[in-house]
Amino acid sequence: MNNEIIVRDQSLFFDATKFEFAQRVSKMLSTATMVPEHFRNNLGNCVIALNYAHRMGIDPFMAMQKMYVIHGKPALETQLQIALFNQGGRFSALKYKMSGSGDAQQCVAYATDLATKEVIEGPPVSIAMAKSEGWYSKSGSKWKTLPELMLRYRAAAFFIRLYAPETTMGLHTPEELYDSGEVIDVTPVQDAQQEIDTRANQEPIDITPDPAPMDEPEPGPEPEPEPDGSQGEDKQAGPDF
Repeated sequence: MNNEIIVRDQSLFFDATKFEFAQRVSKMLSTATMVPEHFRNNLGNCVIALNYAHRMGIDPFMAMQKMYVIHGKPALETQLQIALFNQGGRFSALKYKMSGSGDAQQCVAYATDLATKEVIEGPPVSIAMAKSEGWYSKSGSKWKTLPELMLRYRAAAFFIRLYAPETTMGLHTPEELYDSGEVIDVTPVQDAQQEIDTRANQEPIDITPDPAPMDEPEPGPEPEPEPDGSQGEDKQAGPDF
């Protein structure tokens, strides 16, 4: 096995000739239907992906297939991170030690330093950790259905970022960005008029007309007060002879 450490090329952005050629290639790739949506008709994203592939010494098409853009942050699938680490030349290929069961099931990623022959182990990752950190219960999480695979992937990502971040230029995996809480819901709140338009006529409205009110009889004239009996007798009685 070749133990020579790979030396990465410099950025395309600092070489005018290479940068111009990268733009031409990116223009072609941005029109392809075989690249992910976040690269289509986006020349800038394509140039950045090409620069990353150039720095890592990998095929640009493979880099674009395994690269994500999450709220402005690039992320790499764990498979590509492991591949970059394994061809880095400083360590042997990653291996894994599984132990325990249930919540105590855990995985430790390890590799041999080719210069010193020392076996280096990464941080253990367990099901209990996944539950404690909230990874296990997230919507759409694969921790419940593919726990052993997720343990290996997360253990590998921890090892690479701790001992060989240069092999991936320090990028996280998409799952790490979601699980760490760095990705937040930025959906704007609807303004008042938009909410009115959205909710308008969602509930049935009773348009049956109310019955016409019945006409009330007009009040008649008030009766005249009857004359007092005693007063009438006094007026009609003549003088007492």
